[in-house]
Amino acid sequence: MSTAPARVYVARLVGLPIFDPQGDQVGKVRDLVVAVRSEIHQPRVLGMVAEVFGRRRIFVPMTRVTNIDSGQVYTTGLLNMRRFEQRPTETLVIGQMLDRSVLIPSTGARGTVYDVAMEQARNRDWVLSRVAIQEPTKGLRRRGQTHVVEWRDVEGLIGREESQGATHLIAALNEMRPADAAAMLHDLPPERRTAVVAALDDERLANVLEELPEEDQVEILELLDSERAADILEEMSPDDAADLIADLPPETAATLLSLMEPEEAEDVRRLMSYVENTAGAMMTSEPVILGPDATIADALAHVRNPELTPALAALVYVCRQPLETPTGKFLGVAHIQRLLREPPSTLVAGALDVTMETLRPEATIDEVAAHLATYNLVAAPVVDENGHLVGAVTVDDLLDHMLPEGWRDRARSGTDLPQEAGL
Repeated sequence: MSTAPARVYVARLVGLPIFDPQGDQVGKVRDLVVAVRSEIHQPRVLGMVAEVFGRRRIFVPMTRVTNIDSGQVYTTGLLNMRRFEQRPTETLVIGQMLDRSVLIPSTGARGTVYDVAMEQARNRDWVLSRVAIQEPTKGLRRRGQTHVVEWRDVEGLIGREESQGATHLIAALNEMRPADAAAMLHDLPPERRTAVVAALDDERLANVLEELPEEDQVEILELLDSERAADILEEMSPDDAADLIADLPPETAATLLSLMEPEEAEDVRRLMSYVENTAGAMMTSEPVILGPDATIADALAHVRNPELTPALAALVYVCRQPLETPTGKFLGVAHIQRLLREPPSTLVAGALDVTMETLRPEATIDEVAAHLATYNLVAAPVVDENGHLVGAVTVDDLLDHMLPEGWRDRARSGTDLPQEAGL
């Protein structure tokens, strides 16, 4: 292994890009796999869990890692593309060690693990050498004291912990994109997943749920009490919430809809009323909608919202009042490229593309695909027979419905892909 820092803190590795010898990125670091023998012997680092294309997780042995620095990891380039499966003798540092309650016997201090350091031993193996611990918060604002101690000076690092928290694992997940956080949540042991779900705030959990396979969504929702499950559904986009509720038992679905805010529940019910795999069933009911008296500056301010997907931010839909779907009369769309070329003080109505064909809610999935492909669009308006905008279909909505059922799991497992690849 070539030059590497003397000590590397594992939490700082998560998300770092992994490169091959040619400098091409082949994946990202998601966790570290170690073999824990005892609280006296430093655990040997077996390798990294890496996320490669298709959000698939593979194992990268430390023998294949040639260099680690502050911003990237380099490998030999030859990686086994088989999906990572954790063995009973293996421990995930991020997934299973963070937030463990531990004791420093020499001082009597108790706290939770918030990071672990690894370094190379004399035989060139990487081992876990130090543990970063934070004591409980004291008083209203005072943060608990932190300690960095040798592995052998800590008790409570091995064995199962029934009440392990999730504070520091949540901090790591919050640094990731929702799709990446969903992949990590998917791979956590059941008890850790339960702790994480309980600790995530509603908005973040909703964002992560939208990126999980249907079975995982249902399983996680069933872990929650009905009130919180309804709150989570309200935080999800209406089309994703409608898809998830449709997978629930009818009695459960009815209970959750009754607990949601009436306006949110109405949007979901309306989407569920459309025939499956039609424009109405796959559309979002919350695109960027403005009145004709809005300015270009107003439109640009709305599309800057970081919570919008690129496809939803590509178009502004201009309608008469009311501006919630179903709207008043649909007037047309304004493309983001056109908006960027116009003076900010001018009206958005002056930048409309009134020639764009609209989709009807009953349009089939093939008709939607042909429409987007024919006009080179990433989104299109869905308008009812009375000329009211009822939603918008985006290319990501289309792909979600066109890909085979369970595609997220197939992508992670690497189905039909070679087991060895020179990357």
